[in-house]
Amino acid sequence: MLTAMTMLTVGILVWSNSLGAFEETHPAPVPLIFDTDLGNDVDDAMALAVIHALQSRGEGRLLAVTLTKDNVYAARFVELMNTFYGRPEIPIGMVRGGVLPEEGRYIRRVAEAQEGGQLRYPHRIRTREEVPEATELLRRILAAQPDQSVTVVQVGFSTNLARLLDSAPDAHSPLDGKALVASKVRLLSVMGGAFSPELRAKRFTEFNIQKDIPSAKKLFSDWPTQIVVSGFEVGIAIPHPALSMQLDYRFVRHHPLREAYDYYRGLQNDQPTWDLTSVLYAVRPQHGYFDLSPPGWIRVDDRGETHFEPDPAGRHRYLIVRPEQVIRVREAQALLCSQPPCQK
Repeated sequence: MLTAMTMLTVGILVWSNSLGAFEETHPAPVPLIFDTDLGNDVDDAMALAVIHALQSRGEGRLLAVTLTKDNVYAARFVELMNTFYGRPEIPIGMVRGGVLPEEGRYIRRVAEAQEGGQLRYPHRIRTREEVPEATELLRRILAAQPDQSVTVVQVGFSTNLARLLDSAPDAHSPLDGKALVASKVRLLSVMGGAFSPELRAKRFTEFNIQKDIPSAKKLFSDWPTQIVVSGFEVGIAIPHPALSMQLDYRFVRHHPLREAYDYYRGLQNDQPTWDLTSVLYAVRPQHGYFDLSPPGWIRVDDRGETHFEPDPAGRHRYLIVRPEQVIRVREAQALLCSQPPCQK
């Protein structure tokens, strides 16, 4: 007969084993830095909404947002989104002298929207000078993290990360930029380039790469950690359903993402989900949403074309999505985009 003490010990062991199994199947939240050209397309805003949804589910933790759009309305839009999701404290950095500083179709309109004489979506940023420079913020955030812990998601131009690689030691870290990245970053998940045979045959140059070719060349030649790239062909194959934008946001009278989508794409039109795919892979790499290419090296040429060279020792891979995976990814992204903010 088991004594009470033996039964208690067995119970503790069973509980401990169960906890261990839970921790294996429910890993710690992924620490994320989100680097974006938000404002050029609405999928950047959708990707930010997905990050907040994943954080609310305990799967991710947004450390900072850095912008490759040198426009204060981009920073204001990011802050109002962070505030809408209950996380106004997330730091924001902005490039200085970056490419394409234009406002685009939605960032000013959503940031300046009024309701009863007040800002519809509260935020504090008013001037460009209030927003830290992106490279300095990247160094500060990375230096404070455990080694080999951070996943960086880049869904815009490579300007900020190329400058980070070139950065010198400072008050935040005695390491130069490349050494700091090698020490702190686990993975870089990039939306950029094109890798399908059809696009390669057309010598297609993808927007994020083509608009800052020198920075993209530097990123892929010098970045010291693993890189996984979601090419143009992946996001274009996974259209976000307009019907979701029409129906799934009615839990609130006004939603900044729905308004941004309407201004940019129109609520009757589907939207390619380029940037969302890089976020989804970064946080859920084991969900089978995508296949991976063999390892190799990605090179950017002077035209902005991306070339992949297989190599078992390579640190670069790209995403591949099959038709049956498209269905799962489309559903997951629609659910995450429209997930309500956490109630505190």
